Amino acid sequence: MSTKKGILKEFRDFAVRGNVIDLAVGVIIGAAFGKIVDSLVRHIVMPIVNFIMGGSVDFTNKFLVLSRPDGYAGPETYSDLTTAGAIVFAWGEFLTILINFVILAFIIFWMVKLVNMAKDRAKAEEAAQPAPPPPAPPADIVLLTEIRDLLKQQETTAASQKLSGSDAGSSSRP
Repeated sequence: MSTKKGILKEFRDFAVRGNVIDLAVGVIIGAAFGKIVDSLVRHIVMPIVNFIMGGSVDFTNKFLVLSRPDGYAGPETYSDLTTAGAIVFAWGEFLTILINFVILAFIIFWMVKLVNMAKDRAKAEEAAQPAPPPPAPPADIVLLTEIRDLLKQQETTAASQKLSGSDAGSSSRP
């Protein structure tokens, strides 16, 4: 029972994170984008293919009947045959879905490539900017530095006066 609670807690923690929301948004946008690509293939690409092939090539209606139901005398369309229970090898629909996938993969590839190029450009611009000057030290640090410098100056002045006074005293002796 404790492992179930652990798994439920882990699932709750996972579901509450933002990653699940991001994933859900991605799936919804992906589904909508898939419909756009499907429309692109059906309404733009396939008519061009039909024009190039010189006829009405509709891959969605290309199939091979493997087995017809006994006594079937209805229309020889994919939907009627499958409704009647025929075993149909629908290679045309598969080809259409494959074309959809290739177009979608190509578009996603270029989208990712453009995003990566934008990130690289932003990093290059960031690296090209000069580094900001270091912040000024706090006032108390500046004051302590000035005091230290004055003390050093006083020590060197006192040491030089001591040296010059001892040199003067030693030269006055015979």
